[in-house]
Amino acid sequence: MGKSVLYVGLDVHKMSVDVAIAEAGSGGEVRYYGRIGGDLEALDKVTRKLQAQGAELRFAYEAGPCGYQVYRHLTGQGWPCLVAAPALIPRRPGDRLKNDRRDALTLARLFRAGELTPVKVPDADDEAMRDLSRAREDAISVERRAKQRTGALLLRHGRRYPGKTTWGRGHWRWLLQQVMEHPAQQIVLQEYLDAVREASARVQRLTGQIRELIPQWRRGPLVAAYQALRGVSLIVAVTVVAEVGDLSRFNNPKELMAYLGLVPSEYSSGASVRRGHITKTGNGHARRVLVEAAWAYRLRARVTRPLLQRQEGLPESIRQLAWKAQLRLCARYRRLLARGKAKQTIVTAIARELAAFIWAIGQAVEPVTT
Repeated sequence: MGKSVLYVGLDVHKMSVDVAIAEAGSGGEVRYYGRIGGDLEALDKVTRKLQAQGAELRFAYEAGPCGYQVYRHLTGQGWPCLVAAPALIPRRPGDRLKNDRRDALTLARLFRAGELTPVKVPDADDEAMRDLSRAREDAISVERRAKQRTGALLLRHGRRYPGKTTWGRGHWRWLLQQVMEHPAQQIVLQEYLDAVREASARVQRLTGQIRELIPQWRRGPLVAAYQALRGVSLIVAVTVVAEVGDLSRFNNPKELMAYLGLVPSEYSSGASVRRGHITKTGNGHARRVLVEAAWAYRLRARVTRPLLQRQEGLPESIRQLAWKAQLRLCARYRRLLARGKAKQTIVTAIARELAAFIWAIGQAVEPVTT
């Protein structure tokens, strides 16, 4: 007779973990085990106690700010562990009670019933590159806010830049020539300008580190291949690869589109079919950069010098696929614009199809094993 199975639900927090246990079988008991410390030693102690009962242990916890340390620790010891997608955990419509104890019991019960949807846990290298790309994204946000504060200060005091392009060399020369009426205001302006310089320097440093580490990354060939597409620059390609990971887990492009939240929402019943805005589920970082990349297809199809440089050394099949994408997406943009569609709606539709071409290129690139 095989070992009995215990489904262990973990409600993981910074300083504590609530543990619940569900015995195998629909009539098996679901009980609260207790609260333990948030460190791995406390988790090992619970694991040893449960293992002493002679049962097979299976663990599950909800993805959250504590990352994948618990998953990697448990799987490293040979224990099956599932990281559940928070947005896809079934909730009872009338349930208005929520606490750590109930969350742990719910995880254990749903895990036993097979109703938890797992997230794809990235490899350590993929997660490291994802952290680096997100750090650059955060630095861009800081730089943008610093520039906005500087512009707001000058506008409040009637200082308007006469040129067209801001934050270029000409704009900086104009900024450095500004003399405020009060010494305190001059200090504020100087501090704001220093903040912009520091934020811009941080963005450049992080971009350089991304470029330097890509050759050492096993998914580097994917980054190079995706850049064959128009609008998909180095940062866009790195973000997509780091956030989405291995595209072979998607059976077709539609699954990737749905994962990125680029498919229309639907509210249909009976003979009524209603479709709304995109779902915006899944990975928002990858969705954002794809929408930004889609704006490049508002221009006529052509292979520019930067694009030609990015395509050097790539297989002819990938280059042909990228050209096919240009012809199709540029024509689609013009067609939808002629029908009176809003530009943002058109760009979203283009981003959805761009994801399909990314999926196709991903299938054509040979996987790199380590």
